[in-house]
Amino acid sequence: MKATVYSGRNTVQVENVPDPKILNQHDAIVKITSTAICGSDLHLYDGYMPTVKKGDILGHEFMGEVVETGRNVSKLKVGDRVVVPFPIACGECNQCKLSLFASCENSNPNARFAEAQMGHSPAGIFGYSHLLGGFAGGQAEYARVPFADVGPMKIDSDHTDEQVLPLTDAFPTGYFGADLCDIKGTDIVAVWGAGPVGLFAAASAWLLGAHRVIVIDRFPYRLEMATNRTGSETINYEEVDSVKECLDELTGGRGPDKCIDAVGMEGHHAHGLHFAYDRVKQAQRQTTERPYALREAIQACRPGGIVSVIGVYGGLLDKMPMGTVVNNGLQIRAGQCHVHRYLKPLYEEIKAGRIDPSFVFTHKLPLDEVSNGYETFKHKQDECVKVVLKPTA
Repeated sequence: MKATVYSGRNTVQVENVPDPKILNQHDAIVKITSTAICGSDLHLYDGYMPTVKKGDILGHEFMGEVVETGRNVSKLKVGDRVVVPFPIACGECNQCKLSLFASCENSNPNARFAEAQMGHSPAGIFGYSHLLGGFAGGQAEYARVPFADVGPMKIDSDHTDEQVLPLTDAFPTGYFGADLCDIKGTDIVAVWGAGPVGLFAAASAWLLGAHRVIVIDRFPYRLEMATNRTGSETINYEEVDSVKECLDELTGGRGPDKCIDAVGMEGHHAHGLHFAYDRVKQAQRQTTERPYALREAIQACRPGGIVSVIGVYGGLLDKMPMGTVVNNGLQIRAGQCHVHRYLKPLYEEIKAGRIDPSFVFTHKLPLDEVSNGYETFKHKQDECVKVVLKPTA
């Protein structure tokens, strides 16, 4: 089959690789009809995630048709159309029983390596380094899906792939970021980042009853999408001297009640010594993160507020304002999204017509053009917000 493989920093290519096989009788094989490039994939592409090897198949956002099942799979049958959540969960461990599926205790075969870095291992993730299991990803023609009775959700409607594909990651992750905020009807919610996850976080804040939503980014076309598609107010941080001062002005000096970091480890800022410091240290591999957006969210959040972190971070942060967190009584809530928890409720939102997640897909390409897709997405060329790839095109 054809698959997208990592070939070195800033290089991916499509190669012919062996077809996946059933390795455990709880597995299923899915023929992929649509897969997407995620902002998290860029962290691997840019060379900032450890234990990615040449030849690894990338991609953790995919859906398609079940073509084979192990004999112990009872909930799926050949021909079922499914979306596949990006974390791999067993459904039986203590964490899964607590609905903390992204912290599954059994799905990462390389847990000891993750424990050495993080204390405890998160779940395995499709196509996301050997630290998180070394599983082949879904930017391919076929994928093996472990624990097939636990993860994949059948699509029983005639919605297009683009309408339901975001259920694999971006839509639930954005919703998770808003859900962590315990949003009340009087809350002003600020979202850093108008990429797909940030846009879904903004849309989800409205679904959860926010009073106002403010989105911060630097690309006019993404801010325009935040306004037109989610009804949010916007701040272009390249056009203001201080995002915090701007937020103070918009909130009567109080600051946002809830702040969501949907940027993560490769935060950007147009000016300032902190950004230059982060950029140099990251370029020299002295740190893994550029946490500018997170610092800004912490400083901007009103005392007693909540800072929700759903942007991906991989290692150690430098110069974090813990004094602000403690003295202003902030709560920091974070995590990889427990996608399984949100699949059915968010699918119902789509079926009810309250949201059409396909708005984030601005570019559709055949799998053979994946290299162009990564470059277009990374460099925000041609007003790209998100790329969907079609393996059968």
